[in-house]
Amino acid sequence: MSSSPPKRLEDLSLVQRDRLAYIDFRLYFFGEIGRPDLIERFGVAPAGATRDLALYREIVPHNITFDGSNKIYRIGQEFSPLFEHASLRILSALSLGFGDGVNGSMQALLPCESPAALSIPKMDVLATICRGIHAKRPVAIRYHSMSSGESKRVIVPFALVDTGLRWHVRAFDRKSREFRDFVVTRIEEPTLLDEEPQANERPHNDIQWTRIVELDFVPHPSVERPDIIKMDYGMTDGSIRMRVRAAVVGYMLQRWRGDCSPDHCLRGPEYRLWLKDHLAIYGVKNALLAPGYRATKKADY
Repeated sequence: MSSSPPKRLEDLSLVQRDRLAYIDFRLYFFGEIGRPDLIERFGVAPAGATRDLALYREIVPHNITFDGSNKIYRIGQEFSPLFEHASLRILSALSLGFGDGVNGSMQALLPCESPAALSIPKMDVLATICRGIHAKRPVAIRYHSMSSGESKRVIVPFALVDTGLRWHVRAFDRKSREFRDFVVTRIEEPTLLDEEPQANERPHNDIQWTRIVELDFVPHPSVERPDIIKMDYGMTDGSIRMRVRAAVVGYMLQRWRGDCSPDHCLRGPEYRLWLKDHLAIYGVKNALLAPGYRATKKADY
């Protein structure tokens, strides 16, 4: 009687793949995994945990070895990840815990410290805004603006943006009749309206949102050891090239402390990057947030 061929990932259920991905993660980043790890994470019975480990070993036998004396599975010498582990998700898992964190407490998997978030949206406000985005419906709000104070508005939200310092929602504002950014922590009393957005309120009409800006960063010319900056940012061919929505460019440049002056005139240890072509952000409304930005006259473009 011939043995059955090894199973393939595409033949497994989503639940099985989730458990195998966790095994892969623990081996990759911790070097070991035991049955209790699966039992605690997924609530499976001991026999189920054993089957999952056996299945993983069947698919990638070179990735895992069994240490019988300690009754634990360890990473194989020829380990190669079975799954593609996204960097940002892994960093989040290591610092906050693996999983959705909805029903359980969030606990770091390794000692990890990160800056405390100072601007945290209220969940009832955020939830209503999210429902508006999902349902494509306007939302009536009370908003507190730094320039005009408190006002009642109706916005048509379509995306959330994390600037690294705060969360805002990109939306059409019926009061100004423009697409704008609304800081979520400044929103009060959001109410979902049961009506369709007008044609001009839909996101494809937001020029700053649909415009893609190509940015090219190089080590700041004032840095003494540019090779280290290249390592810090994973530069290839001596630069970082990225494509970003115009609506978020200013926030990103502000967070990265990228010198956007045409003559790289900013000095200080915080300026590690220089935007090679300052004209790339011509016409970007929030470019004023970018360090060293100088408004360019149209005749100079």
